[in-house]
Amino acid sequence: MFGRSVRAGLAVLLLACCASGMAAAPAVSRPALVVTTLDGNKFDLASERGKWVIVNFWATWCSPCIAEMPAISKYVIARKNVAAIGLAWDRSARSDVVAFAKAHPVRYPLAQIDPDHPPMGLPAPAALPTTYLIAPDGTVAKQFLGPIDAQKLDAAIAGSAPRATTAGH
Repeated sequence: MFGRSVRAGLAVLLLACCASGMAAAPAVSRPALVVTTLDGNKFDLASERGKWVIVNFWATWCSPCIAEMPAISKYVIARKNVAAIGLAWDRSARSDVVAFAKAHPVRYPLAQIDPDHPPMGLPAPAALPTTYLIAPDGTVAKQFLGPIDAQKLDAAIAGSAPRATTAGH
């Protein structure tokens, strides 16, 4: 008798946790992202249509995040059809994130995101770094968990790009 009520209680608890929104929300096909960057400018993902966009969630305390930031910078500089935005998923004081950005300069905009209010259409990161590759049409082409590099980005872009068909090939 006691075992049945314990199982029933656990089932209710499990359902309550699932219903409370603890599960990650799925990504929408064209995520909306409008943020104010650390330097006070506006970044609007929709205005980047026509380019590949790297949306990279990072934190000041995340060693793999810090290690991949220069690679993302180099990637963006080397390709005219690629942009990036770095989203600090970090509860640190804004002044600390700004100081971090000055100590670790990159060639793409950075913004701080409130972890309690993730951007619409992008699930809250389960781990850092988390990166979304947004296709030129604004859809999510690929999600990466863990550090990224040029090879991973090139492969994702090549795998997502429309294939041209020509006679004899």
